[in-house]
Amino acid sequence: MRILRGRVLSFLSEPQGLDDTASYRYIEDGAISIVDGKIVAVGTFDAALVGDGEVIDHRPHLIMPGFIDTHLHYVQSQIVASYAGSLLEWLNTYTFIEEQKFSQQGHAATIASAFYDELIRNGTTTAAAYCSSAPASVDAYFAEAEKRNMLMIGGKVMMDRHAPEALCDTAQSSYDDSKTLIARWHGRGRGLYAISPRFAITSTPEQLAAAQSLVAEHPECYVQTHLSENNAEITLSLQLYPEAPDYTGIYEHYGLLGPKTLLGHCIHLDHRETELLADTGAVAVFCPTSNLFLGSGLFDRARLQQHGVRIGVATDIGGGTSFSMLRTLDEGYKVLQLRGQRLTPFNSFYMMTLGNARALSLEGTIGTIAPGCAADLVVLNAAATPAMALRMQTATQLVEELFLLQTLGDDRAIAEVYVAGAQAKSTLDGL
Repeated sequence: MRILRGRVLSFLSEPQGLDDTASYRYIEDGAISIVDGKIVAVGTFDAALVGDGEVIDHRPHLIMPGFIDTHLHYVQSQIVASYAGSLLEWLNTYTFIEEQKFSQQGHAATIASAFYDELIRNGTTTAAAYCSSAPASVDAYFAEAEKRNMLMIGGKVMMDRHAPEALCDTAQSSYDDSKTLIARWHGRGRGLYAISPRFAITSTPEQLAAAQSLVAEHPECYVQTHLSENNAEITLSLQLYPEAPDYTGIYEHYGLLGPKTLLGHCIHLDHRETELLADTGAVAVFCPTSNLFLGSGLFDRARLQQHGVRIGVATDIGGGTSFSMLRTLDEGYKVLQLRGQRLTPFNSFYMMTLGNARALSLEGTIGTIAPGCAADLVVLNAAATPAMALRMQTATQLVEELFLLQTLGDDRAIAEVYVAGAQAKSTLDGL
């Protein structure tokens, strides 16, 4: 048994306001008991300290579930901060060129290792990521996840048009490759597969039909794609699929919408599309840093919530500008401020833990500090920098500490990370 001591915070439900203390559990001097990678008990330190367990004392730091990222591209790790004026310009100038490298021997493994280092350094223990169209990129992604014992979701990008020839597959080859990769990786270790047509622009009707067949044959897998990120993207998509009633209707026609569908962005949705997402249970994924960086628009969280749409939040590396969920929710707060919507610190930390676990239909497995859940945990230091330490001198409430972490925190605020109860280390800096 391993026992972690510190201040423990975990959410039970989505907070309905600053005074909704029933939505979370906070223990000032808490203990988390871990056996074989799972949490077996949570309580006050005196009550939990039994047996001959090793005690690791993280006081005065805050222990939370590991952060979860529901949409990013590991193959874009080397093009973060690439200058472009819009989504389609960025894709053509940088992304499609970069992703061609993943057919080169050794490149995918090198980037996968660096990618996972960045996740760990920033306190992220689970993510849903796009690989490239090269099957070797998927093998490298899941092999690295298996090596680190991390619960990760991912899949080969399916794209057979409007991209460089070296990056394109075909409807048949994308089906065959995905089928093979699902058999190889889904459910192996902690790996879970996502059927991944990039978006309507880069898939012919034949390829979306192939994706539809994969979904029908493998309902246990996720689906991930992009939706309504940019006005030019929407216009081109509807030109390519003129019989569709709207952008979302393209995916609807091919049976790609369901409770395990992750739709990146979802900024410009009309009423029918919003109702369709709610009816099918598909997840709208909020990507604030990339939406701001590419000038795509402002996510309307309140409107989607009012219609019953499930919501996740994500970094969207490499259009996104940080691997940190803290930095991501800081920008998310500002996006919603511009929308006239309040995002409380409790809601922010709910979204990056239990909220995203629910978006992935993995509540009860990750995202919560409770018996039976995986011991994927992050330890947060709200005084990690001089500016943070100065502000902490006047912070007297938990809500102030959380907002400080969100507003001023980054990878330096991550004091420790545990994956399945084991301390996770970055190969680059020893963290």
